[in-house]
Order: sequence, then C-alpha cells, then structure tokens
Amino acid sequence: MPKRPPPRGTVARKAQHVDLVLRKSVTFRSKTTGLEEWEFVHNALPELDFVQVDCSTAFLGHPLTAPLMVSCMTGGYAGAGRINRDLAAVCAEAGIAMGVGSQRQALEDTTFHKTFSVVRDVAPGIPIVGNIGAAEIALTKRPDAILRLITLIKGDALAVHLNPLQELLQPEGTPRFSGVLKAIAFLVRELPVPLIVKEVGAGLSQDVVRRLLEAGVRYIDVAGAGGTSWAGVEILRRNAADRREVFWDWGVPTATAVREAASLRTGSLRFTLIASGGIDSGMDMARCIALGADLVGSARPMLQALRAGGRARLMRQVQRWTEDLRSVMFLTGARTIADLQTRPLIRRSNP
Repeated sequence: MPKRPPPRGTVARKAQHVDLVLRKSVTFRSKTTGLEEWEFVHNALPELDFVQVDCSTAFLGHPLTAPLMVSCMTGGYAGAGRINRDLAAVCAEAGIAMGVGSQRQALEDTTFHKTFSVVRDVAPGIPIVGNIGAAEIALTKRPDAILRLITLIKGDALAVHLNPLQELLQPEGTPRFSGVLKAIAFLVRELPVPLIVKEVGAGLSQDVVRRLLEAGVRYIDVAGAGGTSWAGVEILRRNAADRREVFWDWGVPTATAVREAASLRTGSLRFTLIASGGIDSGMDMARCIALGADLVGSARPMLQALRAGGRARLMRQVQRWTEDLRSVMFLTGARTIADLQTRPLIRRSNP
C-alpha cells in the first residue's frame, strides 16, 4: 500500500518550531524559573571524598549515570531524523534518558516514522519516552493508536503533554481539553508502560498535580515557566496584528511547581517527580533535586549545544552539568542523590 503524502501543516509546524527555538529569543521576558532564589548551605565538613560521590540513579527500570533526561523536542519532519539520531547517540554514551517530540505527526502519516524510531536504533539501552498531546487523547476510546506510538520507538513510557496555552495561541491550535483527565485515567489503566504527564513550559499547579495523582498518574513532569516560552513561540507565528503578547510570560515558575508538587508526597503516596523548564546548568539540576525532584529534564540548551558543536559539544555540556552536580553533592555532604534530596536550601532575601 503506497504511503500517503504527509499532512503539510503538521510537518511544516514541527520544522518551524525547531527553527524558531534555535534562531529567535523565545525565553520568558520578565519571569524566571525561581531557582536562582535558592542556595545551598555550605558544608565545610562533608566527611566524604569527592570520588565517593555517586550521582547515579534509576528511571523506568534503567540505570542512569545522572538524574538527567534530554526532554521531548522533535521528530516528524525531514530534518528531525538527524537531530534525534545525534541526541540519542549522546544520551546513550552518557547513560542518560531521552524523550522524543510530539508524535502527533506519526498518527497522521507514516512518512517520517523513522525520525522517531531512529532513537531506539541508536540507543538500545536507555529509557526512551514517547510523547503525545492532551488534545489528541481527549477522545480516546481505544488505546490501539497510542500503543502504536509506543511500539514505534520501543518506548519505556509515554508522556502526555498538557499545553492549553500553546494550543490557544497556536494559529492552527486545537484548544479542546474537555475529557482529558478521563482519557489520562483510561491510559494509565490500559497502557503496558507508565504514563508521564507533563506541561510544556507553563508549569503544573499543585491542584493539577493532585488531580493527576488521584487519576492514578505516578510520573509527573512539572515543566515550569522561566525557560523557553512556547506561548512566545506561537506568538511569533501569529499575524503581527494579533500577537497577544500579554500571554508571553504566563505560567507557574519551575521552582514553585517542583516545591508544590513535592509537598503532595505522603507515606502512602509516592510518585516520580521530574523537574524541567529552564534548566540550564548542573547547579539548576542540584537545586531541583534538593527541592524534591527525582529527575531533571532539559530541552532547548541541549539542542543549542548540538547545533553549536555537534555531538562532541553536547557531550561536554552533559559532562560539565554532571560534574557540577557532583560538586554540589560533595560540598553539601551528599553521597547519593537520595542524600541530596534531604539537603537544606536557603531562600535568598530580596534586596
């Protein structure tokens, strides 16, 4: 059976998104992640050697050398295959996790399936996370199509991204979110792999996290505000006369989202908390973990490093972040990631 030509709208949009993220200033303008407000208590008597510091962890049944994931970014257009191949190669070499970009295009057409499946071809031993939008699952009655997306990448989990702000501002967006929570609960029950629910850079409030936990979700990625503004990306794609700039900085800052989500943990209710949204250093990673995260995700800085200097540049960045994380652990007397999660942070006073 011959392949149908790919829907031009989705393919063009995916390529345009990556282009804008790399070429334009699409970060938040007046809002930060809030992570810079927190600092560690220096421990001058750590009682361990630096070589004893171990920042390894586990995620989705795989060991990781550090609690880091290259977050969901791309796939579904011609140039995405090379990007995903390079990202996956670095993740495999570094021993960290990776998520693919939205697989909506893969539901529409098979032409660019390889841009997603190449990730598992290149990285057979790391956690790979699939990705689909909330608007696509809202009317899900059977899991068959979603299962095909997981099979395509031999995924260890599927991320459902909640992006009402992006869909609202996207020129061709579909801001239809009725029934999303019911669909999430359905997929939690029906899928053979864990379901991760995430935002895309506007953050998850404590109330939303609570409702997700009540629906059975046990993997939460807050994807807070302060890094890339996907509202900003879509605003740049809009007609100049209708930019709706007022929404550029909308969202819950990453530090706030992590703290509020972590506060919902109880003795009987445990879940994996992923911090993403504006993470651009090993220090940010350490702060997120001390605030309660188990894993940290980063997208745009990884793509920028890859573009600037290929796999070698990206590998150096991952290694530098990991070394800075280990240094923070040493300077706070934390031998393991679990230890770091108990280390106190002090909120800086406003001048």
